[in-house]
Amino acid sequence: MKKNKDEIILRGLRENNLKNIDLNIPKEKINVFTGLSGSGKSSVVFDTLATESRRQMTMNYPLYVRNQMPRYERPHADLMQHLSPVVVVEQKPVGGNSRSTVGTYMDIHPLIRLLFSRIGSPPIGSATDFSSQSSFGKCPECNGYGEVIVPDKNKMIDFDKSLREYAVRFKPLSPSGWQGNWMMTGGLFDPDKPIKDYSKEQYDLLVYGPPEGERVFAPFHTKDGPHDHEWDGLLPRFTRLYINRDVSKLKQTSQEDVLAMSTHTLCPTCHGSGLNPKVLDCKINGFNIAEYDQLELTELLTELKKIKDPVGKSIAQQAIPNVQQLVDLGLGYLSLSRKMGTLSGGEAQRVKIARHLGSSLNNITYIFDEPSAGLHPEEISMLLQMLESLKENHNTVVVIEHNLAVIKVADEIIEMGPGAGVQGGEVIYQGELSGLKDASSITRLDHKPAINKNPRAAESHFSIKNAANNNLKDVSVEIPKNVLVSVCGVSGSGKSSLMFEAFSQKYPETIAVGQGSIGTSSRSTLATYMGIMDDIRKIFSKASGQPAGLFSFNSLGACPVCDGKGVTTPDVAFADPVTVTCEACGGTRYSDEALSYKYEGKNIVEILDLTIDETNSYFDMPKIVKKVNTLKDVGLEYLTLGQTTSSLSGGEVQRLKLASYLKNEGQIYLLDEPSLGLHTKDNDKLLAVFENLVNKGNSVIIVEHNLDFIGASDWIIEMGPEGGKKGGHVLFEGTPEQMMRADTLTAKWLKRGAMELDGLQT
Repeated sequence: MKKNKDEIILRGLRENNLKNIDLNIPKEKINVFTGLSGSGKSSVVFDTLATESRRQMTMNYPLYVRNQMPRYERPHADLMQHLSPVVVVEQKPVGGNSRSTVGTYMDIHPLIRLLFSRIGSPPIGSATDFSSQSSFGKCPECNGYGEVIVPDKNKMIDFDKSLREYAVRFKPLSPSGWQGNWMMTGGLFDPDKPIKDYSKEQYDLLVYGPPEGERVFAPFHTKDGPHDHEWDGLLPRFTRLYINRDVSKLKQTSQEDVLAMSTHTLCPTCHGSGLNPKVLDCKINGFNIAEYDQLELTELLTELKKIKDPVGKSIAQQAIPNVQQLVDLGLGYLSLSRKMGTLSGGEAQRVKIARHLGSSLNNITYIFDEPSAGLHPEEISMLLQMLESLKENHNTVVVIEHNLAVIKVADEIIEMGPGAGVQGGEVIYQGELSGLKDASSITRLDHKPAINKNPRAAESHFSIKNAANNNLKDVSVEIPKNVLVSVCGVSGSGKSSLMFEAFSQKYPETIAVGQGSIGTSSRSTLATYMGIMDDIRKIFSKASGQPAGLFSFNSLGACPVCDGKGVTTPDVAFADPVTVTCEACGGTRYSDEALSYKYEGKNIVEILDLTIDETNSYFDMPKIVKKVNTLKDVGLEYLTLGQTTSSLSGGEVQRLKLASYLKNEGQIYLLDEPSLGLHTKDNDKLLAVFENLVNKGNSVIIVEHNLDFIGASDWIIEMGPEGGKKGGHVLFEGTPEQMMRADTLTAKWLKRGAMELDGLQT
């Protein structure tokens, strides 16, 4: 038996808002960090624990190798001991280019290419020949992209106008450019006759060029006199000059200009696969590699297990565990060809998890950022099994989480608080689940979703007819206006296809607030993001008689030593990077001159240190008051005007985006999982925002798994019954009370969640 407990020891943590805290995190346990959004969870887990583990790992390599690796600054802490290597699964979008797919991200696709090169029939050379990025494997028609861009004559030409009247809408081929001028003066075409009045021969020559095998020339007038120049037709010329070239290198024409005159179509040669037809002729058990890529992962497993050839079987067995991992995490409806950029937040999170779970190493610290995000309550059990299996394999699991089902399986709970931002940064409770009930004033383990007994009645509806986007099965649905609507269902059931595609296409005025980032940086503050920093600078300028730029740390007012960064980074050669608070400005970022001017008794830095709650005491400009009030509306009143957007938590970023979109009335708001990153206690604030929006005459539609939001809605639409091909149907439409009597997966969990609250029996 061990004499000492094996623990990660952290002392004097001071990153961001942490108040010099001490922590012992037990190893080989499931440790859950919880607390309000912005309470300091990420500062402990990511900015301290993960950063220091990564930093110490890189120190094991020789200096010349470390120079090529990411470099980490030592976190602000007194002592960090007994750390182990970390695997971090964050909520940041998966990187990669437009060609990145589930198959390439999971390293499954290289094995499939190898499989086809060894046992596919008729045989083709090497595994690389099965790639759309190889010289042999790529489709000669579309260059491996799977789609072709072709000029659209109806977009390019106004047939009612003449050449002189700008019949050609594409600027470089219009009279404003030399090519358009040449068309008018070369003698081949009547510049003043509407295109619709051209003879067939003239029309074909203008649009398509001369017949095959013939060449036509027209004089092009220069200062040296006329020179014969070959005319090849509008569409061939456009294709040659603007589609078959790297548009990004063109000086006067943007990619958007070219695409505005074009149509994207599936490549007729490779049918969208991007592969050479010779490659597509090679098959295994009747499937070519493009068809393998299109199979749902559950179907792919079946095909891989069918392979009997000894060589093929050994390759297939290497691919099967990774495919099985995705299936076990509830992603069996995906295919290898699914683009990573099209995955929902919850799907991308689980693909990341699956990628890291194939390792047989142990004594690793696995760090997860709200792994329940994007998961239906029915799917949480898979996540819990995965966390337990990691622990059983002698790994340490550290989870940032608000979901009560995940919190309840924790061996150790660490709650941060008591508030958020400057009011947070302390450990409120650490221990087992049983003690949390008495110690916490924030996390209520007996929390139950309330069921809306008095839903608003809709007077009119948004109508979607016969939607067939992605996996939708000819869906027609009526969505009530001016109420709070929840769209729910398991992952891949068609929620996003219905709302963010079919609905947004039908109602393009919709304000869609997704899960994407906001382009955070250390120079972007809350005030700049909300568009009120210019107004504050103008107020200072008017009061002082100085230029407004003097009150910007990105302009005239920047500290001359640190250039407005507030910190300096001395050159320490090959040692770990060091960030030092600028001695000249004390970290304020401003020059002494800028700080010498005051408004209402405060200089610009003191104004930026005001919390959102305090701001209205200093400014009465209607624009500032209105913007500040929207931040209060979404529960961000504790943040300061000068807080950098890069320091905000995921939940804070989501609410900040919502605040920037808030308007008075008549809007359609569509939100993708707004509960993401929010503690249960924060949900009430956000629900109040939605209720207020609806009361002002707006329509609010949320795609959501959180039972608090679903139960509080006026109307619920559930998609399903499963994900992928087995989804795409509307299972339920009605009020929360009607759902309590329904027989769907969401209904099951809503009943279970509200059982004690309403005295229901199961």
